Amino acid sequence: MNKRVLIISPNFPPNNSADMHRVRQMLPYLADNNWYAHVVTVKLKYIENINLDPFFEFDLPINFGKTYVGSLPLKLTRCFGVGSLSLRTFFHYLFKVNSILRKEKYDLVFFSTTSFHLLALGPIWKRIFKVPFVIDIQDPWRSDYYIDKPKKERPPKFLLNYSLDKLLEKFTVPKSNGIISVSEKYIETFKIRYKLSNVKFIVEPFSGVSNDFYILEKINTDTSINFEKSKKNIVYVGRGGHDLAFAVSAFFRAVKLLPKEFLEKIHIWFIGTSYAPKGQGKKTIEPLAIGLGLENIVTEITDRIPYFESLGLLKKADLLFVPGSDDIGYTASKIYPYILAEKPLLTIFHESSSVNTILRHCDYGQRFIFSNERLDDRFTEEISKAIFELINVENVKLDMDRFERFSDKEMTKRICCFFESIV
Repeated sequence: MNKRVLIISPNFPPNNSADMHRVRQMLPYLADNNWYAHVVTVKLKYIENINLDPFFEFDLPINFGKTYVGSLPLKLTRCFGVGSLSLRTFFHYLFKVNSILRKEKYDLVFFSTTSFHLLALGPIWKRIFKVPFVIDIQDPWRSDYYIDKPKKERPPKFLLNYSLDKLLEKFTVPKSNGIISVSEKYIETFKIRYKLSNVKFIVEPFSGVSNDFYILEKINTDTSINFEKSKKNIVYVGRGGHDLAFAVSAFFRAVKLLPKEFLEKIHIWFIGTSYAPKGQGKKTIEPLAIGLGLENIVTEITDRIPYFESLGLLKKADLLFVPGSDDIGYTASKIYPYILAEKPLLTIFHESSSVNTILRHCDYGQRFIFSNERLDDRFTEEISKAIFELINVENVKLDMDRFERFSDKEMTKRICCFFESIV
């Protein structure tokens, strides 16, 4: 008999939000592992800055349930300075899930979202309905990263949000039955902050979905981004941010070392670098390029693009580049599409990042690793040499046997085993 998991995921296909991918990747394989899933998500009309990609729904199974919740109107909450989806939907989730749990028996509640305020509902439902809950930590909840940063580098309303996150995290994490984390560092942080003798842990980064590239072959992904056909295009699709400055600067300094005639034949693209509304994103990459005199060969587009459009751009690139954060707990879940694209790949990540482990296991890509924030000549010279060599490589093949452990099927199997240990 299948066990039943109630999944809290405010963002859900066709909404292209980074924090919904765990659920999307798991759903096709839950039934194979004897779990029935019911997803509680937010009606699309209540989600701000929504980025729709209908092709996501091609890969969803039919054997799961889905319930929508509403939200306080954004126009109303904006009057009080509140835009957060988790705050606007908090009580809608509370009442809707209360109703579901009164009518139906569930073995587990699974929170897979970066709308962290909603995780505080876990202890409430655990107390009322005696149902255990597991939280999926994809990013830091209470992040101390910006505490010592200048005000200009901090997110808006940082101190207010930090105080609320600190309070709710302390209320929630020690009462959870299990924690799935994309990074060992996040779990270590929880263990330092709280007494967690009864909480189980598993480190499980996001997985790769090879089926996405099969879908890509069958669909038409129109794009307004036109690469220069006469040039070699180096491409990164993903968020920007000041924490990527070291890796990006190292890359740009390496580019500066290339012969002038080589520079005239390349163009470097940074696409979808901001989560801000369309046309309102603040550039964090181009200023670094301008500072090194590379503005003529570097283009930063802050607007996010649909997921399958981004896969299409990866396939069109001549060289893929992925910069890592100087936050040692950061792991780039987006690394898998870069691997599955089977293009020449260059990465620059902190030595603590799981990305290095993944690429090493797959024996894929040219990896550069840093342990501090000092740029030395030898480091940039080695990167420059790699760029020169990789830009003309055409045939790249991924060993799928090596990659299998990072597939969505295997990830789901491990998570379901973890669920079993909880219930």
